[in-house]
Amino acid sequence: MQTPSNITLNKDKNILTLTFEGVDYPLNSEFLRVYSPSAEVVGHGPGQEILQLDKQNVKIDRIEPTGNYAIYLSFSDGHDTGIYSWEHLHKLAVDKDALWSTYLKRLKAAGHSHPEL
Repeated sequence: MQTPSNITLNKDKNILTLTFEGVDYPLNSEFLRVYSPSAEVVGHGPGQEILQLDKQNVKIDRIEPTGNYAIYLSFSDGHDTGIYSWEHLHKLAVDKDALWSTYLKRLKAAGHSHPEL
């Protein structure tokens, strides 16, 4: 299991930077929100994922450690049920570009707009 050596939230509360093995991975709050590991986002099984819409302006209101394996993130849109394990955060960090591209394609396919489309 990869454990981050540092976690920093910028002053605007929209970029969470994780450091894994000396490499900084800045992750924006929208990305973290739409890839929350909560049931509200991933559903209760394969194929039950729920596309998250209009999260461009969401901020991270609070970060709390959860044991030695995760952090809990609370977002400005009221979402506060995701526990982000180190494993999940590492996957988001290293696969960010592919995951973001997939999210944008899903939005487009569903007929929704995004500033990056």
